[in-house]
Amino acid sequence: MTGRIPEETVQEVLRATDIVNVVSEYVQLKKQGRNFFGLCPFHGENTPSFSVSPEKQIYHCFGCGAGGNVFKFLMDIEGVSFQEAVQKLADKAGIELRVRFDRRAEDPALRERERMMEAHLFLQRFYHHLLVHTKEGQEALDYLQKRGFTKEIIEEFQIGYAPASRDAALTVLRKRGFPQDLLEKAGIIVKREEEDAYFDRFRGRVMFPIHDPGGNTVAFSGRSLSDAAPKYLNSPETKIFQKGRILFNFHRARPKIRKKGAAVLFEGFADCISAYRAGIDNGISVMGTSLTEEHVRLIRRNTDLVILCFDGDSAGKRAAVRAGEMLRQGGCQVRVAALPEGLDPDEYIARYGPEKFRRDVIENSLTLIAYKMQLFREGKNLADEGERARYIEEVQKELASLDSPVEQEIYLRQLADEFSLSLDALKENQRKIQRAKRRNQPLSPSRVPVPAEREKKLKPAHYNAERLLIAHMLRSRTIAAKVREKLAGQSFSVSEHQKIADCLYDFYENGNLPNLSHFLALLPDEGLQKLTAEIAMLPVKEEPEEQELNDYIKSVLNYQKLLKIKEKEREGKQAEREHNYRKAAEIAMEILQLRKSL
Repeated sequence: MTGRIPEETVQEVLRATDIVNVVSEYVQLKKQGRNFFGLCPFHGENTPSFSVSPEKQIYHCFGCGAGGNVFKFLMDIEGVSFQEAVQKLADKAGIELRVRFDRRAEDPALRERERMMEAHLFLQRFYHHLLVHTKEGQEALDYLQKRGFTKEIIEEFQIGYAPASRDAALTVLRKRGFPQDLLEKAGIIVKREEEDAYFDRFRGRVMFPIHDPGGNTVAFSGRSLSDAAPKYLNSPETKIFQKGRILFNFHRARPKIRKKGAAVLFEGFADCISAYRAGIDNGISVMGTSLTEEHVRLIRRNTDLVILCFDGDSAGKRAAVRAGEMLRQGGCQVRVAALPEGLDPDEYIARYGPEKFRRDVIENSLTLIAYKMQLFREGKNLADEGERARYIEEVQKELASLDSPVEQEIYLRQLADEFSLSLDALKENQRKIQRAKRRNQPLSPSRVPVPAEREKKLKPAHYNAERLLIAHMLRSRTIAAKVREKLAGQSFSVSEHQKIADCLYDFYENGNLPNLSHFLALLPDEGLQKLTAEIAMLPVKEEPEEQELNDYIKSVLNYQKLLKIKEKEREGKQAEREHNYRKAAEIAMEILQLRKSL
């Protein structure tokens, strides 16, 4: 990596960039007061503690302590260097840096990952060309068009065709300088040990590219033209492709998910594409695996509401319930778009059309509890008293998982009305169920008592005073100069606070105006950046009164005097042990003077 970005160019990029817009590409933000809040992308949480300040152009997580300016955010979320973060934002803003950075040259692991992505991107274009523009791909193109795939959909999803030749991909990639061992690691080719030869993993299949959240092509799924087993063949897990972290179509659907405030989750990518053809542009799907906690966190950072649209068979219903519970526990509102028995979304759309799918399935989705109630009814004769009692008991046990008493009452009233039961009797039974559940339930992390020694202690007055002074100093060069003068050479008691103050004095002496994002970029280490961002988020007055500042400074200076008194007391005791009573008396007078000055 060569070249250095001039400081004035860094500042130009900062001025042209809005941190809220950048963070919003990764985190669903909602405005609360002057700041925006969302779920922290750097640690798992269900309650938003991640704050972004458009005024200060910084972010801070009150949960894990992450914080900094827009460059720091990109560095942490994408694992890039400072120079690469500046370069990326400069490109977005149309600012020419005149120096380019490529960290791959000095990081072999990163270079290997990027080469794998380059190979996949090249193959995506190669397969797409074969499908759309060659006789070799005509059979596959006919196959797709018979199944309702339009030219626009084929283009949008970059669907392609892998020829039946055993080494077409291997040959074309080797000609472009991709080594064999890298292609094997990337899952593109397979080694046949008995022949000591390599051949393409995908042959004679319709090819569907799979992308990571950033839009990079990282894998493929190949569909057999003849329904020969396996019907779908997926790339293996590699350094760039982990099923538990990838959601099909997420990179394309994310803006729509945020705009609509909801995601539609399907079991497979074929259903997701069919739904897209039917006008569902906020659809995503898992990649041949169950929903994972990583998937839930990715979804939750972008929306609060998820509509599940799984297959209508018994396996699909069980999967919908499991996924719904995971999403609910992850903090999402969950609805279920139920399909008729035996149909999947693709089949339903083919049989009844896009409009009916949108209106009768997606828009007519049920809450998770309502969907479970529907499942509890299946196979039961509710005219039979015993089966009716079992159904009501099952529903009430399920209602015990609801946090909202209002929501519980809605469903209890439904039961009371449907079966002509006393609402009071149902409520009493509900209370019994919930008491029993609480007795048998282990304490959740949020309910586990915290040992006294681990409880967060209140910080002393001088500590808080130092933080509040720094918060004001970050906003005003005049206040910083005033604080420096009144401290008269005395340091803050917390070394990190003093380091921030020293950097801030230098910052202002170099002619800079208050600019928090600029200042953060100049701090020497990550710890100071996080602490400064945290302090900057403290709620302080725009223009503090003189007395307020004087009180803070007095608290800081008094603490220094108290430390001096303790030091003198130790010296006095030492003088007495040495029988130097004259010195002990002099020290006692010094202590007296210090106490008077407090």
